[in-house]
Amino acid sequence: MSNERRSVLRKLFASATAFMGMGLIAKTAQAEAAPEKEAGNITDFQEVPLFSGHTKFGNMVFIAGKGAHVAPFEIKAHTEIVLKELEAELKRAGSSMDKVLKVSVFLNDIADYKAMNEVYKGRFGKNPPVRTTVAVAKGGVPGDSLVEMDCIAYI
Repeated sequence: MSNERRSVLRKLFASATAFMGMGLIAKTAQAEAAPEKEAGNITDFQEVPLFSGHTKFGNMVFIAGKGAHVAPFEIKAHTEIVLKELEAELKRAGSSMDKVLKVSVFLNDIADYKAMNEVYKGRFGKNPPVRTTVAVAKGGVPGDSLVEMDCIAYI
């Protein structure tokens, strides 16, 4: 390899190294300037924080799973309760049902899918969020709820 070619390669390598270094500096500055997670509506377990009703990060809101742990044990009633709880938590976090991007639905029994949908439809405005619906395995949804939902929204 000629000296001239080595010189050009060294300059390219030095430039690339400097460019990559600037990228690392920029990424470090971004990490330092990143907003902190903000938790709200915290539930304690034996005086120790267990989980939050919602967590905010930047303009995103993550709502914890909401269930209906009351009688009557009927899917439409439980779905109504859960959706009202989601809406209340979204409001506490500064968001709304219209700003929900993703919903996860956990059914105690997949046979309740159609009845749950009858109550669910139209609750998120004219541009509904994406959704995942699953039936949970043996043991059911915690707390004797027939349905549990969580969601991700923006502020």
